[in-house]
Amino acid sequence: MSTPVPPPVAPTRDSVWDAIAADSSAAVEQLRPLVDGLLEKIGATAPLQMPREHAIEAASLLAKMRVDPMAVAAALLAAYPTELLFPADDETRKGPSVPAELKELRSLMESAARLRAIRFSSLERDDIESLRKLFLAMAKDVRVVLVALAHRVVATRYVELLPPEERQPFAQETLDIYAPLANRLGVWQFKWELEDRSFELLQPEVFTELQRLVAEKSDQRQTFIDEVVTALKAELEATGIDARVKGRPKHIYSIYKKMQRKQVGFDQLFDVSAVRVITSKLSDCYAVLGVVHSKWTPIKGEFDDYIALPKDNGYQSLHTAVLGPRGRPVEVQIRTQEMHQFCEFGVAAHWAYKEQRRGVAGDRFMLLRQLIDWEKEVLDPTQFAEQLKTDIFADRVFAFTPTGDIVDLPKGATPIDFAYRVHTMVGHRCKGARVNDQIVPLDYQLRTGDRVEILTHKHPRPSRDWMNPSLGYLFTSSARGKLKAWFKEQGRGEAIIAGKELVQRELSRLELHHVDLGTIARELKCADLEDLYAQVGFGDRRAQQVASTALHLEKRQAPPTTELTPLPPLPARPKPPRGVVFDGVDDVLGQRARCCNPLPGDDVVGFVTRGRGLVIHRRDCAQIADSKEPERVVDIEWGATVGDMHGVDIEVLAHDRPGLLADLFKLLNHLGAHVVSAQTDSTRGTSTSLRLRLECRSLRHMLDVLERLDHHRDVLTVRRVTR
Repeated sequence: MSTPVPPPVAPTRDSVWDAIAADSSAAVEQLRPLVDGLLEKIGATAPLQMPREHAIEAASLLAKMRVDPMAVAAALLAAYPTELLFPADDETRKGPSVPAELKELRSLMESAARLRAIRFSSLERDDIESLRKLFLAMAKDVRVVLVALAHRVVATRYVELLPPEERQPFAQETLDIYAPLANRLGVWQFKWELEDRSFELLQPEVFTELQRLVAEKSDQRQTFIDEVVTALKAELEATGIDARVKGRPKHIYSIYKKMQRKQVGFDQLFDVSAVRVITSKLSDCYAVLGVVHSKWTPIKGEFDDYIALPKDNGYQSLHTAVLGPRGRPVEVQIRTQEMHQFCEFGVAAHWAYKEQRRGVAGDRFMLLRQLIDWEKEVLDPTQFAEQLKTDIFADRVFAFTPTGDIVDLPKGATPIDFAYRVHTMVGHRCKGARVNDQIVPLDYQLRTGDRVEILTHKHPRPSRDWMNPSLGYLFTSSARGKLKAWFKEQGRGEAIIAGKELVQRELSRLELHHVDLGTIARELKCADLEDLYAQVGFGDRRAQQVASTALHLEKRQAPPTTELTPLPPLPARPKPPRGVVFDGVDDVLGQRARCCNPLPGDDVVGFVTRGRGLVIHRRDCAQIADSKEPERVVDIEWGATVGDMHGVDIEVLAHDRPGLLADLFKLLNHLGAHVVSAQTDSTRGTSTSLRLRLECRSLRHMLDVLERLDHHRDVLTVRRVTR
């Protein structure tokens, strides 16, 4: 009969400080007097938020993990209300003489108290992933999350203290929120305990049955793994292979999840116990595999070579299952140190492929995994405090509906993205948005904490302009897909009408003399003109793409002005300011003509002057058409040079109102178009005419500017003009 394992000794405040002192005696010298002073001030009869022993136990867990001592102190004091330790009128809340340690401790404790106040279990399960992210986004200091996790672990150990009706919601919340957080942060011992204790409370019969099937306690399974590790180490040393061998017994909930995922029974699992072999070079991986298979019998069908054929997320390793000592199955994973690092901290990190979540958010968690692992290794954990203070989801936006529901969106999302995320029909009916009780434009970029109210039409009336990327109305592909699907359902006739309007509006901004719509449709491989309009109306093709194709065709099909005798190359210049190509010679010095203000992308020609070198004109410039010396007109190519800006004149007709110029200038600045000069004519009653001199990079840039101006709520017409 085996001797029962004695219960662990309950931690005390002294043992917590001893654990901290093992890593940083300086932290004890600073923090212990501070904590003792706070406790002495409130006295022994102070009301408690939790048993003192539970707070000490949570602090002990963090101290043994070598977490930052300030976080340990915050966990230790969590039994007492923060408003009691730090009264609102107390001098510890303000003033330059307040020690920095006291301010930091108070901030940690208040943040942890706010997180504990969140009742996740009462929210919809569909929002669980967003809530996990919000939990971390709120805790800009990640130590707060570690304190919350430690307290939740202790709370699961004493769940019987809760009223019976609160136990299952508590366990579900732990399983949905806290265990995945522990997993993502790499705090494996927290994760296993949180999962197993919650699983036992939620499904006691299944848990008991699995426990019976395993028929061993965790320490007994560890004994078997230790036996495998010892035997395998001896074999590898005998063959001269340099490798590290580690073991890991699976916990009950992990076994249950694998049975569910593979839809198999317990007797079909061969990795209830597993060992991992990490080698220094690739060839040793296969050598280790040979050693394992020669020592123990492989189980048929349980070998995977993810080195030769990596998983689609890049994961690499050899997996095999064998009948180990006493005929019991054990899984062996074999990989190089580099593969192990990638598995632990790359896109195939353990939590990422287990939860089948990838992307930028995962990369941020992997960074934290690296930081936390480094924190466990440094001699003085206090050096690591600032490293843990980071907002790991700065690229996500957490906005709220008027009823307080959370909507998780990528940074850059707009109110229309928000509307489609709430419900497809809300998106279709969207006509405006109110953010934090203020009306905002539909291309407004949402920020975390915004409270968004979508204003709707009675019936669906989405705009095709929303699908235009240059207008910035939509950011998410899911919203764009829903919008495109809606237009396809409306019928071909409506799409043709809408597409024709969009195409004609774009082409009206161009001066086309040698291209017709039929030619453009054939160039774009459309069956006919109606097919072109339908594609634009359905959102399968952008009107801007049609305009771009028209420009290329115009340039290609425009006949030369006259037969010219090639001129000798112009002399090379040491610092050519423009990307002009003439007669095969690039970087020729050229000046823009003031009469037509050409831009890179326009159909241009060069005019060789007697004293000013080459002057660049638009091909349709009146001065070129009326030139008395056609032999001076030459064909050139003009490409945009990065960073170059070129002047262009535009005319805007708009509704006159106070602040109009300021709004237009703000929009132009946002689009990267610099306003050089402006002239206004307000003699038209309620409207005003503006003549603006802008600097743009290219024709494409100018067209984008004209398009955005054309969609401004006050602008009636906008066009490019020449002097």
